[in-house]
Amino acid sequence: MKYSFRKHAFLLEFGSTHIVNHKHTVFERKQFTRINVSDFAPLSRDHSFLDGITARQRCVFNRLATAIGVSGLCFPSITAFGLSWVFFAIFASLILWRLFLILVGAAIQLAPSRTTGVAMSAGEHPTYTVMVAAYQEAGLMEQLARALSKLDWPQNRMEILLLLEADDLDTRNAASRAKFPSGTKILLVPPGGPRTKPNALNYGLKHASGEYLVIYDVEDLPAPSQIKKAHAVFELSGPATVCLQARLAADNIKPGWLAAQWALEYDVQFGLLLTGTAICRLPVLLGGTSNHFRTQALRKLGGWDAWNVTEDADLGMRIARSGQAVRRLNCVTYEDAPASLKVWLPQRSRWLKGYLQTWLVLMRRPRETLRNVGLGRFIAIQASLGGAILAPLFHLPLALLVIAISASDDLDLGLIGMSLLIGGYAVSFLGDLCAPGRWTRSRLAAMLTKPLYWPLLSLAAYRAVWALAERPYFWAKTPHEPRLTEPRPCSTGSSAQPSP
Repeated sequence: MKYSFRKHAFLLEFGSTHIVNHKHTVFERKQFTRINVSDFAPLSRDHSFLDGITARQRCVFNRLATAIGVSGLCFPSITAFGLSWVFFAIFASLILWRLFLILVGAAIQLAPSRTTGVAMSAGEHPTYTVMVAAYQEAGLMEQLARALSKLDWPQNRMEILLLLEADDLDTRNAASRAKFPSGTKILLVPPGGPRTKPNALNYGLKHASGEYLVIYDVEDLPAPSQIKKAHAVFELSGPATVCLQARLAADNIKPGWLAAQWALEYDVQFGLLLTGTAICRLPVLLGGTSNHFRTQALRKLGGWDAWNVTEDADLGMRIARSGQAVRRLNCVTYEDAPASLKVWLPQRSRWLKGYLQTWLVLMRRPRETLRNVGLGRFIAIQASLGGAILAPLFHLPLALLVIAISASDDLDLGLIGMSLLIGGYAVSFLGDLCAPGRWTRSRLAAMLTKPLYWPLLSLAAYRAVWALAERPYFWAKTPHEPRLTEPRPCSTGSSAQPSP
């Protein structure tokens, strides 16, 4: 191995491709060069979070806070009255928006599924690239190898790229010992740039040769038929459909109250809300895994924003801005839900921080975003993305307010507050009832105790705001453990047929 140092560049030469440790797995080591940031963030700076919060945005936020503060000091009653009605209008709109998506998603779940497929001869299968970015995941390499080996697609037409960090020797060694399908390649992500999943994915995208491409997380257990069904949907869809999002579901090796809440959220999000959003051709907040793409369309979009810690949500918004579409893929991928607060809190904070980053990028030039997506989709972005940010910020204060009112004879929640409280819980409970997934005692307990879970979202939101200011590009990695059992099939809503 040879090192050479240049100004603004660091070159690693590993030599040519060779086989490591067992005869079925090919590991590729190429020449890697870090030249500048643009290698890892091909987007224009306007569409990337590389520059963070702009000076104009800071100015707007500061002026708004100052105006509210001055008004509160000079006209406290009028300000409180006005703010109460503003919050009522915003949160009532968010509740109605969620109700609309739940009803649409539930209607689609109840509709009879249509079996669709594309008959292909052995030589007609296009090359499908599977990319998995992993860091410090040595313990999951065998599980990942087994999961990818079960995918129902000709191995000579499937390109598997494992994207590993150059200094992660444990994972590299474990990957070399695992029995991955023939043709699997390791790509070592060069040093430099942010150490984030999208940075690794962008590097993999440069080397992908498949006509189609799918992203999996290292702990994922996708349905074996998922690639075949995704290809069928792509073939039956127009070129404007550039991405499919498979349904994500939890099947935990460590059950618990937090894990049950997380699993229920996933059932609602990917079983109802995403379904309703995609069917209505609205901007979709993609999940971080089981996204299937037309590879060339993804390259034209600029890949992922390496400086955004929820690159999936950001990419979903950019697909909408480009006038293209995301559709759901009614085929499941199983994941593990975080079972402890120590794991759950950093993960949820990272998601919320990434949502903030995505919203801030979109709102750098709101008029341009409005022109790109149109008024209806612009409102949908504010309701879906803005609501996902705004609601967690207020869960804890509202919970404390309800407790204070319950303990005092002098305080009253009022008609506005009571309407929001009852409406919010009723819509949430309706979504939990309609969501696909197994009916278990833990799920029922999660439904009934959901108000105890919401304040935790506020803690994650406050941590996200702090992290955005102090460590905007830090990726809070979620630790995973290998599972000992296969996932159990869902008893409801688990049809693996492509969606209409």
